[in-house]
Amino acid sequence: MYTFTSKLKTLSFILMALGILGIGYGFYSAPKDIQEVETILAAESHGGHGEATQEHSATVAPHDGTSHASEESNDNKIASANSSDSISGGVTAAMQTNQNLSLSDLTEGREKVTVLTAEEEHIEHLTHVLHQLQNKPWSAFYVACIFFMLVSLGVLAFYAIQQVAQAGWSPVLFRVMQGITAYLPVGSVIFFVVLVLSGLHLNHLFVWLDPEVVANDKLIANKSGYLNFPFWIIRAAIFLIGWNLYWYYSRKNCLAQDDAKDNFYYKKNFKLSAAFLVFFIVTESIMSWDWIMSIDPHWFSTLFGWYVFSSFFVSAITTIALVTLYLKSKGALEYVNTSHIHDLAKFMFGFSIFWTYLWFSQYMLIWYANIPEEVTYYITRIELYNLPFFGAVVMNFVFPLLILINTDFKRISWILVMAGVVILIGHYLDFFIMIMPGTVGDRWFIGIPEIASVLFFLGLFIFVVFNAMSKVPLLPKRNPFIDESKHFHY
Repeated sequence: MYTFTSKLKTLSFILMALGILGIGYGFYSAPKDIQEVETILAAESHGGHGEATQEHSATVAPHDGTSHASEESNDNKIASANSSDSISGGVTAAMQTNQNLSLSDLTEGREKVTVLTAEEEHIEHLTHVLHQLQNKPWSAFYVACIFFMLVSLGVLAFYAIQQVAQAGWSPVLFRVMQGITAYLPVGSVIFFVVLVLSGLHLNHLFVWLDPEVVANDKLIANKSGYLNFPFWIIRAAIFLIGWNLYWYYSRKNCLAQDDAKDNFYYKKNFKLSAAFLVFFIVTESIMSWDWIMSIDPHWFSTLFGWYVFSSFFVSAITTIALVTLYLKSKGALEYVNTSHIHDLAKFMFGFSIFWTYLWFSQYMLIWYANIPEEVTYYITRIELYNLPFFGAVVMNFVFPLLILINTDFKRISWILVMAGVVILIGHYLDFFIMIMPGTVGDRWFIGIPEIASVLFFLGLFIFVVFNAMSKVPLLPKRNPFIDESKHFHY
């Protein structure tokens, strides 16, 4: 039995406490109204507010000059009419006077509309920036929340694949996988609450949830049959409940197999895993559309479901490797050898290449087609998120390629830990640049809310995962392939 050490438990509590403080600070420091936003923008521009005032004065000045010119013209024409003593001339002068007065009134009205429109545009801009800045702590929390939840989901999918494939190398790692997936119920509850709060308009993460936006945006309105809160939240509930049901029953069957006299529970798990993988393949794609792609509702990609999958799946395998190496360093997992570690490293390398293939395919097709509504997605990320956008490519492709292509390196613990940490940070950045541009735009910054959110979920993840592993034996004794897995070498 593994013992959840007090040091690790204390570390998890410290991380959660720091995370809560930082998250709270993020929400507290976010502006509450457009007056605060105006102050922030004025401070950023260093005098830009004064320039705006001068522009406003310049707009009003022509209005005054035009009025005086019209009045002078009217006086001259009336005087001319009186001096001529002609009835027709008087009538003509009166008509001209009325015409000039009408033109003056029209000009004045247009200038009032121009000033009013400028003020409305200014208020609209301030409101937009207000939503972006208010979204910042929400978005930071959302990115970390969905990332850690999908890591546990990816481990669950990897576990199901091992069951269906009847893999002989991996049963000694099953309890590690089950421990990591123990986070899924906890992460699912938190994530579902965030979705509900979005539907209650406590944030602006999903613009299509705003009825005013839908009413004024024909493209989003055309998608309202699919993108509407009741249908969206029902789909989310079905996905989360389905995944967690498989987690619960697969774990229950695996533990029951330890005390069984035949392979009944193993066969039951095999059938259950096959059904889950079908459910997972369908729901994973829809999930990626609903929870990530719909943040940019004007954009879509047919590769997006696979792209999101590759990102959290390689993160999941990396997490298995890191947790396994930690447990090995503490004297647990006596039957896990360098061949098991080597296989995990091969999966890390292979799916890093797979992610790169999908990243390039999606980017290349959109770049080559050069359709405005598609390229906007990448223009925003390249121009506003240049460093994290290309930094993620280096961390998720270049670094794993250079390190993990070497066979010997796949067996060296400290190299795998270094590579694993870089990969996890890189794929967190990947989720960051998938979500942040559509929620905060150019107002992004990796500061206290972003770091605090990661710390909170990391602490929660550590506590749940290692606490779960301390409750059961780390070796599934009655698995039909356990002997093969114990003596796995090549």
